[in-house]
Amino acid sequence: MRNILAGHSVIPVITLDRVEDAVPLAQALVAGGLKVLEVTLRTEAAVEGIREIVKHVPDAIVGTGTVCNEQQIKLSEDLGCQFMISPGATDKLLEAGAQSSVPFLPGVASVSELMRGMEYGHRDFKFFPAEAAGGTSVLKAFAGPFGDVRFCPTGGIGLHNVVEYLALPNVLCVGGSWIAQTNLIRQQAWSEIETLAREAVELAG
Repeated sequence: MRNILAGHSVIPVITLDRVEDAVPLAQALVAGGLKVLEVTLRTEAAVEGIREIVKHVPDAIVGTGTVCNEQQIKLSEDLGCQFMISPGATDKLLEAGAQSSVPFLPGVASVSELMRGMEYGHRDFKFFPAEAAGGTSVLKAFAGPFGDVRFCPTGGIGLHNVVEYLALPNVLCVGGSWIAQTNLIRQQAWSEIETLAREAVELAG
């Protein structure tokens, strides 16, 4: 996962309500400099939307989000996704993720959850919900006993605090929904989304 994210500090978290929005949305994000895209498996349009992006936007690095069970790990593999992200982690999910050839980021919000994930060999995690779980203060505390672990904090992150998160040495990237906003996708405001992507890239340095 660290190889995939090299040079990509911001991952837009995408929720698709319509399949036809998938390709122009991905094209706008890639044009704005954000190539690593997390498409959440929350909607009926998600699976076909991912297929369309993989087929028609070759510069995009597409992964699945909201992966909550073993079946969705298998689905992600079959779709040709390059990574998978979960908001949490069960023992079955941790085991399936560790055995998959596709990089998997389980979600954690506490030391105990982190240590359980490490028992399965995981070293990269989603920190969720980041702000509600304590934000940068918790990530700084994690850095002491878990120096080899890296995080993708998501939840409550936006233009107001993204730089603070990215300044932490144990943060690989941040996930955010402020770029591919649901209302902008519904309006098919691709140029505005591209502008937001460019702003995120500039902030990330």
